[in-house]
Amino acid sequence: FNYVPVEKMNIVCCILFIIAILAYIAVGILAWSQGDPRKVIYPTDSRGQFCGQAGTPLADKPVLFYFNIMKCASPMVLLEFQCPTTQMCVDKCPEKFMTLVKAYTNKNDFDYYKTFCKEGVTNTMGIPEILKQGLCPAMLMPSKPFTRRCFPALGERGGVITVGNNSKFDDGRGNMRDAKDLLDGVTNATVVIEARQVVMKIFEDFTQSWYWILIGLVIAMLTSLLFIVLLRFLAGIMVWVMIVMVILVIGYGIFHCYMEYAALKGTAGSDVTLQQLGFQTDFAVYLQIRQTWLAFMIILAIVEVIIILLLIFLRKRILIAIALIKEASRAIGHVMSSLFYPLFTFVLLAMVVAYWAVTAVFLSTSNEPIYKVFNETACDYSRTTCNPNYSTSLEKARCPDSMCLFAFYGGETAYHKYLIGLQFYNVFLFFWCANFVTALGQMTLAGAFASYYWAFVKPDDMPAFPVFSSLGRSLRYHTGTLAFGSLILSIVQIIRVLLEYLDHKLQGAQNKCTKFLLCCMKCCFWCLEKFVKFINRNAYIIVAIYGKNFCTSAREGFFLLMRNMVRVAVLDKVTDFLLFLGKLLIVGLVGIFAFFFFSGRVKAFESTAPHLHYYWVPILTVVVLSYFIAHGFFSVYAMCVDTLFLCFCEDLERNDGSAERPYYMSSTLHEILWKNAAEDPSSARQRADEDIELK
Repeated sequence: FNYVPVEKMNIVCCILFIIAILAYIAVGILAWSQGDPRKVIYPTDSRGQFCGQAGTPLADKPVLFYFNIMKCASPMVLLEFQCPTTQMCVDKCPEKFMTLVKAYTNKNDFDYYKTFCKEGVTNTMGIPEILKQGLCPAMLMPSKPFTRRCFPALGERGGVITVGNNSKFDDGRGNMRDAKDLLDGVTNATVVIEARQVVMKIFEDFTQSWYWILIGLVIAMLTSLLFIVLLRFLAGIMVWVMIVMVILVIGYGIFHCYMEYAALKGTAGSDVTLQQLGFQTDFAVYLQIRQTWLAFMIILAIVEVIIILLLIFLRKRILIAIALIKEASRAIGHVMSSLFYPLFTFVLLAMVVAYWAVTAVFLSTSNEPIYKVFNETACDYSRTTCNPNYSTSLEKARCPDSMCLFAFYGGETAYHKYLIGLQFYNVFLFFWCANFVTALGQMTLAGAFASYYWAFVKPDDMPAFPVFSSLGRSLRYHTGTLAFGSLILSIVQIIRVLLEYLDHKLQGAQNKCTKFLLCCMKCCFWCLEKFVKFINRNAYIIVAIYGKNFCTSAREGFFLLMRNMVRVAVLDKVTDFLLFLGKLLIVGLVGIFAFFFFSGRVKAFESTAPHLHYYWVPILTVVVLSYFIAHGFFSVYAMCVDTLFLCFCEDLERNDGSAERPYYMSSTLHEILWKNAAEDPSSARQRADEDIELK
């Protein structure tokens, strides 16, 4: 190596990164001191107390009861996410129908009725006084707990909505109402909690299947490791095995989709189109429709055809790429510890993700309870904030029928005003730290493989521990370089997040020009992110070789690749395509196994598989995380190929193969890449131009 010590720019960037990390830790401590995740888990009564929370007076009252569920039919519910009726925590939902008037005449019934009333109700109080003070609901109806909330046990008999086997009920004020009047209130209340309901079901599925998910990920990790080890010793055979297996796995997917499509023929409701069905929170419903399996079959068939056509047109280049992978296998053979380095990167990324997620939850739950005035008649103070001690206030005197109820969590302090800024900082530092960890892994591997390439006598001239030596150099000399490169990428990514947020907010807008401009900006920044990743990756390789600063390395790496564009397109990208097929194979194998296990399609697994609300939750989790695991292991090969390729291009420009300036490349690598360059008609002119430029 012609290694250059750390420069001033690296020191400045390193200091800025350390300050940002310390501020991030301070944000986390502040969020943990102010936040309360119980607000997400437990339902909240009208006083802002948590139902069923252990260690509180409401620990034995886990269910939320609405005094008048029909008030949830108000359109304001969908805007304020709160029903304008008293809500209290109870131990269980009402099991029988009764009104306050009737229950008042029977001591046992009234004692039962008082379990759904506020404190302070006595047998000496009259019914008008109880109702005026809002201490008890006017009626009770049979209800069932749903997401820890009491909802009327609505049924259907002869096409008529019923509650408690009756189509009508007494509302407690002497009026007979149809049971269907309850439907709007239940519907609106359900809309308010639908998102939380789905999240809770998904959370429950994770709690039931987390160990099986871990087993699936361990299988993916072992499979990836096995492929990488076999690729080390049997590179040529394993590449062809990967190609054939990918074609067979996708072909089996097409066959399975066709069998499911044919099996649903004639089944009731299977001919419904996806457009007619609309959005469903239970994704399993889509698997009962023939059109879903037809779409899967078409998509897989298109992917199969594309892969086969690419293999046919690139068959000669694939042979050269296989030879390059063999050379990379020799390099990895001398740097075996590089195979396990992705585990270190995975642990660091898991820590970054966990810190971000916990901080985000605590920040989002660090608001204070806000109370608002709810009323049935006209009132000047309607929907204004109020104090929980509302009974003696001026607002209560002017609006006797109004109530002060818990509305939502918010706040007016300086901390709450800047809460959105803290959330933004949390997201930005998440991107920065995650990109820094990824960049550290890339530079560490690049330094290890570069030490192999530039060793004149391999492996005698290599460090004893190439990976650890490269990691030490990266942290000691290039923390600032890594921070600067990851900062640029993070800025682009946070802009993309903001554009997605704007797109979500403007979905209802009819301005086509705005939509077009937003779409163009999203596309441009997506391309910019890919370009920055490409620049950063090659810059880290140059930094690992020469130790120069980021900007200099990025410029040299970019123009070095531009001077060897033909080789990049022919070899480097074909090799990336072959490695992508390897990732696809592992994801396909693990995904098929997860589908048959969690869906219960195989009788041998029926008693073992957990019972889930959505069996697609663990399947998608296993598939997505398996891809990242496979990507982590195959990235070792990808980084090795990219490093060897860049070192080869640099070697050609620095040396001429003479005794004074011998090539550092192995004879095999020289034969692979030089032969390919010789086949290119423009190679002679390109080398001549390079010589002129060097002179």
